[in-house]
Amino acid sequence: MLAAAGRPRPAYRRLYEQLNRLGADELQRRAALAMEMFRNHGVTFAVYPDAQGTEKVFPFDVIPRVIDARTWRRLEAGLKQRLRALNLFLDDVYGPKLVLKQHAIPPEIVLSSSLYMREVEGLPVPHGIHCHIAGIDLVRDEKGDFFVLEDNVRTPSGASYVLANRYVMKRVLPDLFAGYPVRPVEGYVHELLRHLRWLAPAGIDDPTVVLLTPGINNSAYYEHLYLAKQMGVELVEGSDLVVDDDHVFMRTTRGLRPVHVIYRRIDDEWLDPIFGRQESLVGVAGLVNAYRAGNVAIANALGNGVADDKAVYSLVPKLIRYYLDEDPILPNVETYLCAVDSDRRYVLEHLATLVVKTVDASGGYGMLIGPASTTEEREEFARRITAVPRAFIAQPVVALSVQPVLDGGGLRRGH
Repeated sequence: MLAAAGRPRPAYRRLYEQLNRLGADELQRRAALAMEMFRNHGVTFAVYPDAQGTEKVFPFDVIPRVIDARTWRRLEAGLKQRLRALNLFLDDVYGPKLVLKQHAIPPEIVLSSSLYMREVEGLPVPHGIHCHIAGIDLVRDEKGDFFVLEDNVRTPSGASYVLANRYVMKRVLPDLFAGYPVRPVEGYVHELLRHLRWLAPAGIDDPTVVLLTPGINNSAYYEHLYLAKQMGVELVEGSDLVVDDDHVFMRTTRGLRPVHVIYRRIDDEWLDPIFGRQESLVGVAGLVNAYRAGNVAIANALGNGVADDKAVYSLVPKLIRYYLDEDPILPNVETYLCAVDSDRRYVLEHLATLVVKTVDASGGYGMLIGPASTTEEREEFARRITAVPRAFIAQPVVALSVQPVLDGGGLRRGH
């Protein structure tokens, strides 16, 4: 927010003046009001495991991070570029595999991924789109530069929290919006529904769209409930759906109703016990066959997980150059592949200074944060890395940008 001389940066000037006018006590009062609104609206998420209980109210800070229009244009262009490349990669790797045959990237990295789904090889997807909804994690370093930290194109979460955040901000701090031409986010749900309906199989003019959730115990269940309600579609669990003759139906009080589009929030391996985990109680038996027959569209497409693999993440800059013949607009964080001998040796020698991640995990699970780890934790990760190198990558700790955040004691520097 502040430049070296202690003066507000241009993008923050109006915000700085408004915060000073409000004062610390009024900011604290409005922050408490915001948390009460989140609590009353059930804006929660789950953390596993958590000794204090599963559900937590969404964390919220009343002091916004301002991204000026020029910076946003670059971010938007970089994210679009990345998703175009990832979509082309998925279409290729489940089709002709030219990127592998031409050794533009190491084939073994892709084909050895636990998230690569051979069951959908050669299967066309509606309109050639694999990534309909994406959650690309960005970080900003202490110099102000943005980096892509990881890609999430399986079942990404977060949109509902953005919408809830904006709803609450407009009510507890409407004066902050008066001085800024803030870009709207309210149209997201309408665009999402329009897009999902567009995916319906040919000949279906009024498609039935459902949102498939694993159930109330899922960490993102609030989002599933919120999006289904806002779109006006049914929120269903696996037991609500049945497949007959490769067509999907929803159980209703009036009998079975055809389903044409499924916005699924269940990962591939749990989606259909016939093709994935046989013990799955949240999936729908026969769903993959209905999908392969072209009788139901599923977003995101099956098989996207290979693009989430953190070892594949390290190759995305090469994918952008290969498919788009462009330099990446947004760089990756430097990444070491433990499957590569030289990288693995470096990682094992520097565990105390690196962040180690399992390649197929998400949501911050399966990580070792070296500077905050114990000797025992590092020794355990060293054993795991040595046993299954392909399962791990490592990255340096990124020194993040800071700005004022509000806590119980007033303003402090935070991320």
